Amino acid sequence: MIARPQPEGRAALARDVRATVRDVPDFPKPGIIFKDITPVLLDAALFTRLTDSMAAAAAALQVSHVVAIESRGFIFAAPVAQRLGVALVPVRKPGKLPHRRVREEYALEYGTDALEMHEDALGAGARVLVVDDVLATGGTAAATRRLVERAGGTVVAFSFVIDLTFLNGRHQLVGTSVDAIVEY
Repeated sequence: MIARPQPEGRAALARDVRATVRDVPDFPKPGIIFKDITPVLLDAALFTRLTDSMAAAAAALQVSHVVAIESRGFIFAAPVAQRLGVALVPVRKPGKLPHRRVREEYALEYGTDALEMHEDALGAGARVLVVDDVLATGGTAAATRRLVERAGGTVVAFSFVIDLTFLNGRHQLVGTSVDAIVEY
């Protein structure tokens, strides 16, 4: 079992991640300041500390599966699943998975999008940790929770590297534990 990080350890990690994340102004459109996590990935020790902390925070939850949201969620979810010793399930955009799928549509500001997961990826009673890089408006994470439920599982927690709190994404995830390393 992985030891739960001490509060001072989590604070130091958050400080180091915050110092490493790069702000990219006007991406993907004018007025947006994009939080680029790729510099974190370039620092092997920091990346390891980050995924170790994400796994440690979930260790007591007795999850059976880590569900990774496409695409940057894959980067963080895979080592978390390995550290927890549980299955990894990818959630993808439509048309990317080869086997029978369940699909969940969700609203965007202008239109809709959808996510898919293999219909046999989870079973009844599956306890799921959903992992992604950033919590923004919460639409993708909420759609992932509905997808997991349709496949027979229960989301017991969400884990993010970054929570953009000013976008209030947690309001879509009420009733489920939400953990983030860094908040902006």
